[in-house]
Amino acid sequence: MAAPVMKLQQVKLPSGPSPLTPEQTYWKTFKSSHNVPSQAPVQHISFPPPPSNALLPSNNDYFAVTAGTRLNIFSIRTRKIIKTITRFSDTARSGEIRRDGRVMVAGDDSGKIQVFDVNSRAILKTWEEHKQPVWTTKFSPTELTTLLSASDDRTVRLWDLPSGASTKTFVGHTDYVRSGSFMPGTMSNMIVTGSYDETVRLWDPRIPARAAMVFKHAAPVEAVLPMPSGTTVLAAADNQISVLDLVAGKPLQLIKNHQKTVTSLCLASHGTRLVSGGLDGHVKIFETSGWNVVAGSKYPSPVLAVNVISAGANRDDKHLVVGMQSGILSIKTRLSGQQKVKERERAKEMQALIEGTIDAYDKKNKKRTRGIEKKLRGLDFVGEGADIIIEGNDRQKKKPETVWERDLRQGRYAQALDTVLGQTSPSVTVLTVLTALRHRSAMRAAFQGRDETTVQPIFKWVIKHITDPRYVSICVDSALLLLDLYSEYVGGSRELDGCISLLHRRVRMEVERSQQACQTSGMLEMLRTGMP
Repeated sequence: MAAPVMKLQQVKLPSGPSPLTPEQTYWKTFKSSHNVPSQAPVQHISFPPPPSNALLPSNNDYFAVTAGTRLNIFSIRTRKIIKTITRFSDTARSGEIRRDGRVMVAGDDSGKIQVFDVNSRAILKTWEEHKQPVWTTKFSPTELTTLLSASDDRTVRLWDLPSGASTKTFVGHTDYVRSGSFMPGTMSNMIVTGSYDETVRLWDPRIPARAAMVFKHAAPVEAVLPMPSGTTVLAAADNQISVLDLVAGKPLQLIKNHQKTVTSLCLASHGTRLVSGGLDGHVKIFETSGWNVVAGSKYPSPVLAVNVISAGANRDDKHLVVGMQSGILSIKTRLSGQQKVKERERAKEMQALIEGTIDAYDKKNKKRTRGIEKKLRGLDFVGEGADIIIEGNDRQKKKPETVWERDLRQGRYAQALDTVLGQTSPSVTVLTVLTALRHRSAMRAAFQGRDETTVQPIFKWVIKHITDPRYVSICVDSALLLLDLYSEYVGGSRELDGCISLLHRRVRMEVERSQQACQTSGMLEMLRTGMP
């Protein structure tokens, strides 16, 4: 008895790009890009997070951008510059708005610290104790009149707005101090700083002469960012981000996803996402539970500053703001409105389905009666005697056999090929038939004995796909066989001459492209090996 003939499996081409994850889809909704040019690199983007204590005032409708000798204040609602402060004699650094939106502070390269009234732009206070550039100025998250500064003179200082001098000076760093911040929550009296001496230090104002905790790194520290829990600090050193546990006194993890120095860190999505920007031009988003990359984007210039601006009663992510070395400030706004309403409705419907209250949900929203899913919800798959067969069901209906599959199974190879070519079948179906013919050594039988009319569809399909890397193998075999069978008729048929000429031109063009690609690759390799 002959063995049964199995159904022919369709050829599977290489898979395309993987589908977008929900996280990638979320960050791709930051569209409506608005680019603001500047004459100097964008050094800093300030948007203070809302206070953890609901009793504290928070009425900030602005975010500040520091570039060159200017502080530009943008409206969160319109994304337009509403005020510009130019009261600096040197390059400004780290312009920060207080959480109430009324006062802002900035340092500059002369070592001066100035406090401004946001509405009138008047100078409220000036301090000149630092003798070198001041890179970081921050307001306290709990006290409106307290702020800190970090300078290239290796000191960190605490200031009180009514006073004329610093209230505390922290000494211990041995190189430039380029980053610093107040700790959140119950540790708001503590300060964390990062320095070019490759250390992150935690300071207690009661003991300013010695750091309470020191974390040594392998490269200068560019940025530090405390997590809302108050027990974890993130530090950017070179192209790595370290996750530091203050309770255990040791690093928890080292994130190595950037190719060049990480310059800026911020939190988004209520502290559940970390956003980083680097000199490689990449902005990457990490989830803060396992520190895995969930999304990212590429910018045309090295990224010096990044921040996610929140708005609304729920403090949802509103703008993704990126400052670049080229002077471009990119503001991308998250889509909202009708799309946001639909997303919320889908979430409510799914929750109702999980809780088993979908009928009440449908009735409340006046939705039509559901079909098969409602019937299935009424079934009770419990008890004995249920005849549920998962596999091996002999009563399953066999899939109908197509015409070309039947011709192929019965050895009518030419008819099978003509069927898929004549029905304008998908290219992968034609590829499946040609692959099966090659495996059965039946390509010659399917190609030979044709006239100029019936051989043209084969020529056209080969000409169309011979430059596609996924089809090139079968196309080359088919083209060589066609030339072997029909080269003796060249000159006797205009249609056949045209097909062979077109095939020749396509192949010659592809060969020239390949030669150019090889030459380009060789030049790039020479440049790469010659780089220091």
